[in-house]
Amino acid sequence: MNWYLKVLKQYADFKGRARRKEYWMFFLFNFIIWMVMVAVSMILAITGGMAAAPVLSILLAIYYLGIIVPGLAVTVRRLHDQNKSGTWFFLAFFPLIGGIWLLVLMCTEGTSGPNQYGADPKNGESFNEDALDSHLST
Repeated sequence: MNWYLKVLKQYADFKGRARRKEYWMFFLFNFIIWMVMVAVSMILAITGGMAAAPVLSILLAIYYLGIIVPGLAVTVRRLHDQNKSGTWFFLAFFPLIGGIWLLVLMCTEGTSGPNQYGADPKNGESFNEDALDSHLST
């Protein structure tokens, strides 16, 4: 849950890097929240609480509208971890192959050490311009 909250605290922060764990925990908790809301909505619809089911559907839509920006931000930061620009996200719009390639990128380990987008979040390094320059020049 801490990873999920970390992403929400960085609501629209597209700078820096995100570990695989941060990315996947965020999407795991989104999936769990979605499943719980859908299950409750279905139970209410089946048991005759038809008035509450649309309310839950509206709440689910509002939740997902609110989570779009942090979802995009963590995806861009995840791409930054691999020293790729956030524009690589647009691969997702290519039918079939784009989504699969983006999934592969999200599963791939990031570059070790600092890169042009910041320090390595996995090693807990702090950002140091000199270290970045020496790392990139090698």
